Amino acid sequence: MSALTELSARALADGVRKGEFTARAVADAHLARVAAVDPKVQAFLKVLGAEAMAAAEAVDAKRAAGKPLGSLAGVPVALKDNICLTGAQTSCASRILEGYAAPYDATVTERLKAADAVILGKTNMDEFAMGSSTENSAYFPTRNPWDLERVPGGSSGGSAAAVAAGMAPLALGSDTGGSIRQPGALCGIVGLKPTYGAVSRYGLVAFASSLDQIGPLARSADDAALALSVIGGHDPKDSTSLPGPARDYLAESAGDLKGLRLGLPREYLESGLEPDMRRALDASLDALKARGAVVRDVGMPHTRYALSVYYIIAPSEASSNLSRFDGVRFGPRKTGPGGSLLELYEESRGAGFGPEVKRRIMLGAYALSSGYYDAYYLKAQKVRTLIKADFDAAFGEVDLLVTPTTPGPAFRFGEKTDDPLQMYLSDVFTLPCNLAGVGGVSVPAGLSASGLPLGVQFMARSGEDHLLVRAARAVEEAGLFKGAPAL
Repeated sequence: MSALTELSARALADGVRKGEFTARAVADAHLARVAAVDPKVQAFLKVLGAEAMAAAEAVDAKRAAGKPLGSLAGVPVALKDNICLTGAQTSCASRILEGYAAPYDATVTERLKAADAVILGKTNMDEFAMGSSTENSAYFPTRNPWDLERVPGGSSGGSAAAVAAGMAPLALGSDTGGSIRQPGALCGIVGLKPTYGAVSRYGLVAFASSLDQIGPLARSADDAALALSVIGGHDPKDSTSLPGPARDYLAESAGDLKGLRLGLPREYLESGLEPDMRRALDASLDALKARGAVVRDVGMPHTRYALSVYYIIAPSEASSNLSRFDGVRFGPRKTGPGGSLLELYEESRGAGFGPEVKRRIMLGAYALSSGYYDAYYLKAQKVRTLIKADFDAAFGEVDLLVTPTTPGPAFRFGEKTDDPLQMYLSDVFTLPCNLAGVGGVSVPAGLSASGLPLGVQFMARSGEDHLLVRAARAVEEAGLFKGAPAL
C-alpha cells in the first residue's frame, strides 16, 4: 500500500486541510489501490473513478479559494449498494434492480458530500442485505482480504473488505441483524451500528424497517466516531429519526474506563462459542479491567429466543417492503405467455430475486397470512418486548454489555450455504441488539490460531453510542490485535 492508503481518515482530512497533500493525490492513491487489489477481493460492484477525481479536485479548488473544508475533506468513502447516490446504480446486488440509477442522494450521502468526502464507488453485498457472507450477491462473492478462500461476512461484506484491504479508509454499511458488526469482526476492522434512529434511513433501500440502521466501517474507533458525527443527527425526511442535532462522538467519547461498569451476559456464553473466540473475549476483559473497568455477570433470559423472533419479524417486514419490486416500476421486466399482469409479477419476481430473498419473502408472507398472524408475527413482537426489557434491566446495572461478535472466525465459501440455520447462527450474538434498538460496535480483539481476525462486541443503551467508541478505543490501545491482510 502507498503511504496515503495507510493513513487514517482523520489524518487524511487533516493533511488535506493543512495542504500537506491534495485531495486529488489521496483519491488517486486509493483508486490505484482498488485497481491493484479489487480484482482479487471483488469488494466493489461499481468504481466511480471519474466522479471521485472530480469530487477531489473540487475539494482542492475549495481550499485554494480559502474556503473552510469539512471534517472529511478529501477522505475516500465507499457506499454499500443499498444506499442511494444520485446517478449511480443502486442494485442492492439484485438482478431485479439491475440498471436502476438512483434519482436522489440518501441523507447520509448528502452529509458525506457536505463534509467534503469523496465517494469512491458502490460495494457488493448480500442481495437486499439478506445474508451473512456476501455469497448471496447476484453478481459475485466478495472475498475476505485475510484469506481469499473465506467469506468477508455479510451483508455489508463489500464495504468491510474494501476497508480491510486498504481500498478505502471509511465505508458505510447497513445493519439489520449484525450486517455491519459481523463483517467488521471477520475482516478485522471496526463496525459500528448506531442506536436505532440516530442515523437517517432516508435513501436506504428497506429490508426490515424496524431493524435497519446505517453505520460506518473503519480501521479505528476514532475514524468510526468521526464518520458517525458526520452522518448522524435528526432528519425530517425519516419519521423514525431521533430528535436532536448532530453530535461530536469523538469529543463525547473522551475519557478513561475507570469505574465503567461492563456486563457479561451469561446466556451469550452457553454454547456455540469457539475456544479461540473465548480466549479473545477473556483477554479483552482482562485488558479492560486493567484500565479500571468493572466487569460483572448479568442475566438476559430471553436471549435464547432472539434468533427465532428475528427470523419472523425481519422476513415479515421484508415481504412487505419488497412487494414494490414487481417488474412495473423498477429493473428488468419479464412477461409470461398469456401477457397478464399476474404473469408479469410472477415472471419478473421469479427471475429477479435470488434464492435467499425468495426464502425470506415466503417466510414473511406465511407469518403475516390470515390464521397465522397471531401465532407467529404477533407472538414474536411480544417476545421482542421481553428481549428489550432484558436490555433495559441489564442497563439498570451496567453501562455497557460485552460479548463475542461472532462464534468464531471467517468460514470458508460454501461451508454454510446448504444449511440456512447454520448461516443464520452466524448472527446469533449481534441480532438481539437490533431487536432492542440499542447501539453496538465490533472491535478487533485478536487472531485465531489460523491467523484470522476475531471481534469483541459492546452494546450500549439507546443514545449512548459515545460509550461504544470509548470502549472500542480501549481495546485497540491494549494491543490485542496485530497484523494486516497480506495483499
